[in-house]
Amino acid sequence: MLVVSRRRNESIMIADDIEVKIIDIRQNQVKVGITAPTDIPVHRREVYERIKAQEAAQNGAEPEEAPKVAEEPKVDEEVHSDESIF
Repeated sequence: MLVVSRRRNESIMIADDIEVKIIDIRQNQVKVGITAPTDIPVHRREVYERIKAQEAAQNGAEPEEAPKVAEEPKVDEEVHSDESIF
């Protein structure tokens, strides 16, 4: 897992076509906007898990467990200097 610090209106790019943007930060909540091609489904994790469980039930299979994180997250320290680039 890569962990980065972002401020309001800053983004993270995933490949060339997925942008994750911080829209708002208030108290204990962060609003995130995601721009992705329409052929890539984007769901909250709990919705994604429900969809997978329903698919597994329809196929007569057991739902897969979410992958476990095996190592400590890596922190991207260069994020703090992004502002001076632009």
